[in-house]
Parts: sequence; C-alpha cells; structure tokens
Amino acid sequence: MQVTQTTADGLKYAFKIVVPADAIAAKVDGRIQELSAKVSLPGFRPGKVPAAIVRKRYAGSVMGEVLEDAVQDGVRSALEERKLTPAMQPKVEVVSFDEGKDLEFTVEFEALPEIGDVDYAAVELTKPVVKVADTEIDEALTRIAESRKAAVATDSKRKAKKGDVLEIDFVGSIDGVEFPGGKGEGYDLELGSGSFIPGFEDQLIGAKAEDQVTVTVSFPEDYHAQDLAGKAAQFAVTVKALKELQVPEINEEFAKSVGLENVDALKAAVREQIEGDYTRIARGRMKRDLLDKLAEIVSFPVPASMVEAEFGGIWAQIEQAIKADSLDEEDKGKSEDELKTEYRAIAERRVRLGLLLADAGRKNNIQVSQEDLNRAVMQEAMRYPGQERAVFEFFQKNRDAVEQLRAPIYEDKVVDFILELAKTTEQEVTAEELVKSDGEGEDGDDKPKKKAAAKKKAPAKKKDAETAEATEEA
Repeated sequence: MQVTQTTADGLKYAFKIVVPADAIAAKVDGRIQELSAKVSLPGFRPGKVPAAIVRKRYAGSVMGEVLEDAVQDGVRSALEERKLTPAMQPKVEVVSFDEGKDLEFTVEFEALPEIGDVDYAAVELTKPVVKVADTEIDEALTRIAESRKAAVATDSKRKAKKGDVLEIDFVGSIDGVEFPGGKGEGYDLELGSGSFIPGFEDQLIGAKAEDQVTVTVSFPEDYHAQDLAGKAAQFAVTVKALKELQVPEINEEFAKSVGLENVDALKAAVREQIEGDYTRIARGRMKRDLLDKLAEIVSFPVPASMVEAEFGGIWAQIEQAIKADSLDEEDKGKSEDELKTEYRAIAERRVRLGLLLADAGRKNNIQVSQEDLNRAVMQEAMRYPGQERAVFEFFQKNRDAVEQLRAPIYEDKVVDFILELAKTTEQEVTAEELVKSDGEGEDGDDKPKKKAAAKKKAPAKKKDAETAEATEEA
C-alpha cells in the first residue's frame, strides 16, 4: 500500500492511497476460499464447493467487500501513521479501479487540533455563597403551609367573597336545553380561582348557603368544545355550603403530614433544600465564569467543518425566531449578515470549548459510569410524578435515549474536575444578587446565546452544544 500526502494546510489533510492489484487479488482469493468452506450449493456437499464455482457466483459481492475493507484499511493506516484524528467523517473518493489493476483513491478530512497542557490550577474563580437566614426558612414554611390549605365548611350565614369556596350543584343549558358536560354535583369552587369560564365565579360573589343563583355567561370563542364555543349559556346553581380556606398551623402534626418527625426536622429539610438550590445556582455561575476564563487563555485552531455544523444548528433556531418574531431585542434591526457573523463566532467558541473539555476529560480518564446513568434516569423519572413507571420503561426499551444522557453527565464531571483544580475564593452574596446573576445569563438550552461570544463573556448555558462537541471527541 502506498500512501502519499497531497495536502497539509492547517487542519486540512488529503492523501492519495494506492493498493496494489496483487494485494486486492490475494484478499479476493482468501475470501473465496473462506466461502468455499462454508457455502452450501445444490449438487455439492457443504464445504466442498469448488472455488471456481464460488468465484463465478459470488465474485461481485466478494470484490465489493474487499474494496471496502481496502479503503478502510488505507484510511486507518494513513491516520495511525501520522497520529491524526478526523474531526468528522473523512471524504473518500475512488479515482480508479478495474479488475486486475491497482485501486487508487483519495481521502480528505480535517483533523482534530493538538491541545497543549492547560494549567487549570492557575484559573481564578469566585464562588458566591449565600447564608440562609432563619427568616428565609420561616418564609418557606409559610409557603408550604399555604400550598396545603384546605377548604373547611363553616356555619356562617355571611355572603361569599373572593377567596371563599362554595360547594355547588349546577346544571348548564343553552336555549333551555341541557348540554353534555354542563352538570356537576358537590363541586368545590374557589371564587377568584379562574377555574370556570370567565364571569361564572364573579356572579357567585355575595351568594350564601342554600341560595339558588342563575349564572349567565358566554363560552370563549376559542373554547375547546367547538359546539359550545362563543355560545351564551345559563347555569342553575345551588349553593350547598360556604367554606373557608384555612392554612394549617406549622406544628408537629403538620410536620408529620409531610413525612417528617417534627418541626425541627422540617426546618432542617427546608434549609437543606434552599442551600442545595443556591449551590446549584452558584455552580452554574462558576461554570459560566470558568468557560469565560478558558476561552481567554486557550487559543488553538478548530475544524471549519465542526464550526459550520454547529453554526447550522444555531442558525436554524435563529431562523425560527425570526419567523416567530421572537428574536432578542438586541438582535432586532440587525441585518442577516450581521447576525450570521455574530452567531458564527459563537459557534466557533462553542466548538473550541467543547474540544477543550473533551481533551481534559480524556487526559484525566474521566468516565461516565452505569451508576451515573442510572441516577440520571431516576432524576428524569422524578420530573414526571405519577408517570415514573412509564419513564423507566421508555429508557429500558430505548438504549439510545439512555446514551443521550451520557453527554451532559460527562460535561458536568469534566467541569467539576476543573473547578476542583481552579483557585476558588468564596464571596458572600445575598440571595437576590445570586439569583439575579443566574437570570442574567441563563435563558434555557433551547436558545443560542450570543452575548457572551461577542463580548468574550460565556454564553450562559451552552450545555447542549458544548456537550455534543465534547462527547463526540471523548
């Protein structure tokens, strides 16, 4: 096999590879012999079919397999000898081949860049720390109690006001004819909750227990039941009882109702939850700061093909935003060329950071374990209360879905590794300051961030893009 390098321009490489005819012929002969020992044809005992007959029948398919193997071997040889790793699938083109002649083909690709050692220990970061005050715990407990308020019947003969609950029976009709789904008995309706169609609850304010009220409303034009949309209806309502929403007292009984032993245990659980939330937000801010610093200290060429692929994904989102008139305010009014220039810069930054994270993970043998994947599946299931079993079954039947969880896990582990090495100084901040800093840079995974790239500030949350790049190179 003769391998000749024809191009070496930055990360772009091209080779001409020639596989001698006798090498092709030898591989074909060997494959024919293998088939002769296995193939079964009418009139011959298994394994006793003459090679000439096997060749006549299978020559085409055998030659195809041999040529495919020869191309793969040639590409692999060219890469291994020069210690190159393609950034994306190499482009292979057969220049010439006829039976009995040499196979000549070319291969073109961009190689992954060599990334030198990075002194992560020299990176200086500030870790925001929030001290959780007792008043914050009390406020959280009040919110929990509010969320568990219950409607309690009262003997009061007063008129109902907004915020009260009325237990009602009702029958709806249009032009005197009852309609399906317009009837209910013993329904607890909180006045002002907006759970019924507009105007219904307002007409019950002032009603008392045992009152008979006729409610006249019109169904919204966009009502889900098309046969009712836009029509006027009357509801005969019987008020059976007036109930008041009562917030439970935060005591031992309340603590046990939420599965904890006593109020102290409840407070400890709430504190742990709040501190965990602040820690998560602080880590997100540190990650953005880390990516900012890394973007400033590393400088290596990135494959143009990877940048274009990343930019293509970003630009597709921008085009959707343009059609939906949902562009960021700072982007509105900019020309398409201006937007493409800015977002292509973001794409390049994301690719470079992704390659850097992949390199750090590879050099430090960072792995994603099965336990990590199991934990991620569990977390996904917890996002869908009541549907946990369905989520588990989905992942059990779709291994590809499980593997998609690997990328963000890998990225998090690499980032955590680097954060452990970096010089970190704690800085006490208020909860408002921490949350504000988190909100300024994080709008979600579904929208590409360009602010950071333009100003050398990290795009707030590039998890999808960065992880994809890092994982591909891991």
